[in-house]
Amino acid sequence: MSVEILTYGALGARLNISPEAARSLAKRLRLPRSLSEDGKALVSVDLAAIRHTPQPPRRRPPGDATMLAAKIAALQAEIARLETSAAGHREDFERERERADSLVAELLRATAESAAARETTARLEGEVAALRTAVSIDGGGQPERRLGRLAASLVDADRKAARG
Repeated sequence: MSVEILTYGALGARLNISPEAARSLAKRLRLPRSLSEDGKALVSVDLAAIRHTPQPPRRRPPGDATMLAAKIAALQAEIARLETSAAGHREDFERERERADSLVAELLRATAESAAARETTARLEGEVAALRTAVSIDGGGQPERRLGRLAASLVDADRKAARG
């Protein structure tokens, strides 16, 4: 058992494999490694202990290239179809977003109108209540004037509601 210190290139040459395969083998077998003075990796290995038989390089069948080209063409057609579909979905999204924006604007407008109507209702109810209490207390001419102002307020509120 003689231990030799070899670079990956030398180990690969001894085992008839590439330097990358020799590096992978050294890592897999957890062989001790160190660095030489010139910065190359050195591996301590007992070649008699390693029973490595290199695999013959794999060759693709001759029809494989045409089959791969057909697959590539099919995938490119699928990509083009998906891009067209995505563009259609994008148009739908944009249209729905514009619709949602207009609905939000309409909702905000309706909310503002509702708040204004509530305020007007509260004010008119206050005036009616004041008029009722004045009628019960006074019994005189003041309520007619207040009633006239209330009627004018109602007409004014009705005109504003019709405009809005």
